[in-house]
Amino acid sequence: MNYYVYIIKSIEGFHYTGQTSDLEKRLFEHNHQLSHSTKHGHNWEIIFKEEYTTRSEAMKREKWLKSGAGRNWLVRNLPGWSPPRAE
Repeated sequence: MNYYVYIIKSIEGFHYTGQTSDLEKRLFEHNHQLSHSTKHGHNWEIIFKEEYTTRSEAMKREKWLKSGAGRNWLVRNLPGWSPPRAE
């Protein structure tokens, strides 16, 4: 089984970073308000994903992407990336 680290963006400009073993199912949950973390956004789309062979690796990468160094990396390496909007 493979695991994915992903970043999604809503039409309102919100971002969410997560990890899952079923990316298609997880995106469906985000888009149908079945996830508490993303219920404030609509029309979520995947803007970044990476694949890992273990959940542990995916979780480590997710944690790093949420860190200051990870956010800086996204600014430099993800075309069109902008920092998450402050609420």
